[in-house]
Amino acid sequence: MSKKYRAEIGIIGGTGFYDPNFFKNTNEVKVDTPYGETSDLVTLGEYSGTQVAFIPRHGRKHVIPPHRINSRANIWALRELGVTRILSPSVVGSLSDRELERRA
Repeated sequence: MSKKYRAEIGIIGGTGFYDPNFFKNTNEVKVDTPYGETSDLVTLGEYSGTQVAFIPRHGRKHVIPPHRINSRANIWALRELGVTRILSPSVVGSLSDRELERRA
Protein backbone atom coordinates (compact mmCIF):
# COMPACT_ATOMS: atom_id res chain seq x y z
CA MET A 1 0.00 0.00 0.00
CA SER A 2 1.29 3.40 -0.90
CA LYS A 3 2.30 5.77 1.88
CA LYS A 4 0.01 8.24 0.12
CA TYR A 5 -2.97 6.75 1.92
CA ARG A 6 -2.77 6.98 5.72
CA ALA A 7 -5.25 7.24 8.58
CA GLU A 8 -5.01 7.59 12.33
CA ILE A 9 -8.40 6.20 13.28
CA GLY A 10 -10.36 3.34 11.73
CA ILE A 11 -14.12 2.93 11.83
CA ILE A 12 -15.77 -0.37 11.03
CA GLY A 13 -19.40 0.57 10.44
CA GLY A 14 -22.09 -1.87 11.50
CA THR A 15 -25.77 -2.27 10.82
CA GLY A 16 -27.29 1.12 10.09
CA PHE A 17 -23.91 2.83 9.80
CA TYR A 18 -22.75 2.53 6.20
CA ASP A 19 -22.41 6.01 4.86
CA PRO A 20 -19.19 7.97 5.48
CA ASN A 21 -20.71 11.26 4.23
CA PHE A 22 -19.51 13.04 7.37
CA PHE A 23 -15.92 12.99 6.01
CA LYS A 24 -14.27 15.68 3.91
CA ASN A 25 -11.81 15.04 1.07
CA THR A 26 -12.63 11.36 0.59
CA ASN A 27 -10.85 8.70 -1.43
CA GLU A 28 -11.80 5.06 -1.82
CA VAL A 29 -8.97 2.53 -1.85
CA LYS A 30 -8.67 -1.21 -2.21
CA VAL A 31 -6.22 -2.74 0.23
CA ASP A 32 -4.82 -6.19 -0.54
CA THR A 33 -4.50 -8.44 2.50
CA PRO A 34 -3.08 -11.92 3.12
CA TYR A 35 -6.57 -12.85 4.40
CA GLY A 36 -8.49 -12.08 1.22
CA GLU A 37 -10.97 -9.34 0.39
CA THR A 38 -12.16 -6.71 2.84
CA SER A 39 -15.90 -6.20 3.29
CA ASP A 40 -15.77 -3.29 0.85
CA LEU A 41 -13.45 -0.55 -0.36
CA VAL A 42 -11.94 1.54 2.42
CA THR A 43 -13.06 5.16 2.42
CA LEU A 44 -10.38 7.55 3.62
CA GLY A 45 -11.30 11.05 4.68
CA GLU A 46 -10.85 13.83 7.15
CA TYR A 47 -13.03 14.48 10.18
CA SER A 48 -12.26 17.46 12.43
CA GLY A 49 -8.67 17.53 11.21
CA THR A 50 -8.08 13.80 11.75
CA GLN A 51 -7.51 11.26 8.97
CA VAL A 52 -10.03 8.43 9.25
CA ALA A 53 -10.48 5.12 7.40
CA PHE A 54 -14.00 3.66 7.13
CA ILE A 55 -15.06 0.11 6.20
CA PRO A 56 -18.73 -0.96 6.17
CA ARG A 57 -18.66 -4.30 8.05
CA HIS A 58 -21.46 -5.90 5.99
CA GLY A 59 -20.57 -4.16 2.71
CA ARG A 60 -22.24 -1.04 1.36
CA LYS A 61 -25.57 -2.65 0.67
CA HIS A 62 -25.50 -4.99 3.67
CA VAL A 63 -24.77 -8.01 1.48
CA ILE A 64 -22.41 -9.88 3.82
CA PRO A 65 -24.07 -11.89 6.61
CA PRO A 66 -22.37 -11.87 10.03
CA HIS A 67 -20.80 -15.31 9.66
CA ARG A 68 -19.15 -14.30 6.35
CA ILE A 69 -17.48 -11.06 7.48
CA ASN A 70 -13.74 -11.26 6.89
CA SER A 71 -12.73 -9.49 10.10
CA ARG A 72 -9.06 -10.40 9.72
CA ALA A 73 -8.91 -8.76 6.30
CA ASN A 74 -10.69 -5.66 7.59
CA ILE A 75 -8.31 -5.28 10.55
CA TRP A 76 -5.26 -5.97 8.38
CA ALA A 77 -6.33 -3.31 5.88
CA LEU A 78 -6.73 -0.71 8.60
CA ARG A 79 -3.34 -1.60 10.06
CA GLU A 80 -1.79 -1.36 6.60
CA LEU A 81 -3.12 2.20 6.39
CA GLY A 82 -1.43 3.14 9.67
CA VAL A 83 -4.52 3.00 11.89
CA THR A 84 -3.70 2.63 15.59
CA ARG A 85 -7.24 2.98 17.02
CA ILE A 86 -10.46 1.38 15.79
CA LEU A 87 -14.05 2.30 16.57
CA SER A 88 -16.55 -0.42 15.77
CA PRO A 89 -20.14 0.36 16.77
CA SER A 90 -22.59 -2.50 16.50
CA VAL A 91 -26.22 -3.36 17.07
CA VAL A 92 -27.41 -6.73 18.26
CA GLY A 93 -30.91 -7.51 17.03
CA SER A 94 -34.05 -5.60 17.81
CA LEU A 95 -37.47 -6.12 19.26
CA SER A 96 -40.66 -5.28 17.47
CA ASP A 97 -43.53 -3.61 19.35
CA ARG A 98 -45.33 -6.95 19.29
CA GLU A 99 -42.36 -8.69 20.89
CA LEU A 100 -42.19 -6.03 23.60
CA GLU A 101 -45.90 -6.41 24.32
CA ARG A 102 -45.55 -10.20 24.54
CA ARG A 103 -42.72 -9.90 27.06
CA ALA A 104 -44.58 -7.39 29.27
